[in-house]
Amino acid sequence: MTSKQRAYLKSLASTMEPVFQIGKSSLTPEVTAAVAEAFNTRELIKIAVLKNCFDEPREIAEMIAERTHSQVVQVIGKKIVLYKENKDNKKIVLPC
Repeated sequence: MTSKQRAYLKSLASTMEPVFQIGKSSLTPEVTAAVAEAFNTRELIKIAVLKNCFDEPREIAEMIAERTHSQVVQVIGKKIVLYKENKDNKKIVLPC
């Protein structure tokens, strides 16, 4: 992913509300499965890490991206933005 594509995805994500929240129990298999399922309907997902979660948001983002075969667009504070291209139902056209 180029920096231009990443910047475009960041601009799209800036107006989005978080779809998931990760709390005290951190990253569970259920959360990972729910994020993977959400990639069927959307390509860009924003996740909020709550204050009672003791894991680092960057580590959580890397684990989710690895398990769902997606890419980390950005981690700012306690917000994570992930992108996974949907081959069948493409909604986001990335700039070259």
